[in-house]
Amino acid sequence: MEELIPNLSIFLLVFMRVSAFFITLPLFSYRSIPAQHRIGFAGAIAWIMYYTIDASPIALDAAYILLIMKEAMIGLFIGFTAYMIISAIQVAGSFIDFQMGFAIANVIDPQTGAQSPLVGQYLYTFALLLLLAVDGHHLLLDGVFYSYQFIPIDQAWIPFGNENLVEYIINTFNSVFIIAFQMSIPVVATLFLVDVALGIVARTVPQLNIFVVGFPIKIAVSFLVLFIVLGVMMALMQQMFELMMFTMRDLMKIIGGA
Repeated sequence: MEELIPNLSIFLLVFMRVSAFFITLPLFSYRSIPAQHRIGFAGAIAWIMYYTIDASPIALDAAYILLIMKEAMIGLFIGFTAYMIISAIQVAGSFIDFQMGFAIANVIDPQTGAQSPLVGQYLYTFALLLLLAVDGHHLLLDGVFYSYQFIPIDQAWIPFGNENLVEYIINTFNSVFIIAFQMSIPVVATLFLVDVALGIVARTVPQLNIFVVGFPIKIAVSFLVLFIVLGVMMALMQQMFELMMFTMRDLMKIIGGA
């Protein structure tokens, strides 16, 4: 029993970080995956990682509770950062829906249970399929595995007051909106030109009810432009996945003091 408790203490720390990752990590945290399966998968991953970590036994005292809290915060924080980056697709969909006139109609995302725009949910589904196609889910698991190279398991503090960490999070948040703007600008710019054309038609032909004609035209033009630029959006999604992986790695380096 005395030999089991130190080993169990290390395993619990590993399990806490992995399970916290799976609470907020994209694709692994969705409600369509039963909670029992996520817990079992986290336990299996933690059991495999446990034998790859070279850590000395940790005593079960008051400091151990701080380590448990630290591991949970690391998993939640880095997983939420990855989720924040991939949510740029939802932001881009909101921009497009606002111009199309679909902003009043939202759907319930079955993965998260939150309301999401129609086009945003459409693009988000493509992004998840692309993430699976390029083995992004394996890279996310690699990020969980290699996190112990940057953040030691016995490190009892997280440098939230570090100015480099705060600045990096702000820059990442800024990059999310830039990617969302790049994804939505073809449709938004085209619809702006359509609005200008409809305004000219409304002034030259007052008898035409522009509100009745305008909405179907804008919807048709939006779907046509989406079909044309979908390949460019896929390239931007790949760029977003790269940003997500680099951000997770750099955050781990900053938190680990590298």
